Amino acid sequence: MSIKVGIVGATGYTGGELVRFLLHHPEAEIVHLMRLTSEAELTLEQVHPHLHRLSQLKCIPMNEEALARDVDVVFLAVPHGAAMNIAPRLLEAGVRVIDLSADFRLKDAREFEVWYHTKHGATHLLKEAVYGLPEVHREEIRDARLIANPGCYPISAIIALMPLLKMKIARSKHILIDSKSGISGAGRTKLSIDYHYPEMFGDFKPYGIASHRHTPEIEQELSLIAGEKISVTFTPHLLPVSRGILTTAYVQLENKISPAELYEAYVQAYSNEPFVRVLPMGVAPRLKSVIGSNFCDVNIFVDERTNCAIAISVIDNLAKGAASNAIQNMNIMFGLDECCGLLLPAISP
Repeated sequence: MSIKVGIVGATGYTGGELVRFLLHHPEAEIVHLMRLTSEAELTLEQVHPHLHRLSQLKCIPMNEEALARDVDVVFLAVPHGAAMNIAPRLLEAGVRVIDLSADFRLKDAREFEVWYHTKHGATHLLKEAVYGLPEVHREEIRDARLIANPGCYPISAIIALMPLLKMKIARSKHILIDSKSGISGAGRTKLSIDYHYPEMFGDFKPYGIASHRHTPEIEQELSLIAGEKISVTFTPHLLPVSRGILTTAYVQLENKISPAELYEAYVQAYSNEPFVRVLPMGVAPRLKSVIGSNFCDVNIFVDERTNCAIAISVIDNLAKGAASNAIQNMNIMFGLDECCGLLLPAISP
């Protein structure tokens, strides 16, 4: 099988990661690289110098007719609000769509409009869209036409918390989540002075306090996993590093449970997940272990003094948090080995 692939939004960080992984995917062929914002045609090395000589592909202006004619699946690595206008026509043409924006993640259109300040233009597709986290929705992904690839923070939070919530041992239905992310999460075109090197180097700060738009996405999926309404207080922070997310979540427990018992529950929960690695008991996840890879490293701890569980996960925000997770979804959709083209180790040191 050779899956014909199109990437829209190929000039961004996530688009570059899609190209990097797919160039070495044995069952996929990139047919089109496209961009929304310019009429100029650019070579791949002009857009992503680190991919010089690896492909003769050019990045061309958006051309829906070419996508409908030439590809089996399109990755939409576009700004929020754009995919809802593009996806319906591609689906009508028989092309499968994996959307890396937020347009189809939230099932409630009103929630989307509140958090993203944009009226949803394709509400008829919200029910059909499958939330593309294989560790949660693998079976639904197999037959999907439209995948809503999750946000980076939600992926890290959901994987960190899923086994614990399934055990139904939380005292409170409110969870505290603290995440730290590299600057690339802001995208390649962010021009705010806050993201300039002199401002970020040697600094560390929270942002989006009590207002980050990944909050309803995290709550939606955690509530589904728990089988009851879960609310979160979510605070993200900017680290002065290029990429990576470290998430720490705190859950008060109903009854006493030993650290060993809770740890074993995590080991069992993820024993068959190829990209979730439960670290040895007592070992804290670290960013360097996952950068450039599709792996999520996770561990669980118990503060026995306060009877609080502390779940920690790390991912690469551009890989498992975006591009490589999207390719994992593609593999499942097309009946391939889920790991195809993705078993790459992290870059170290």
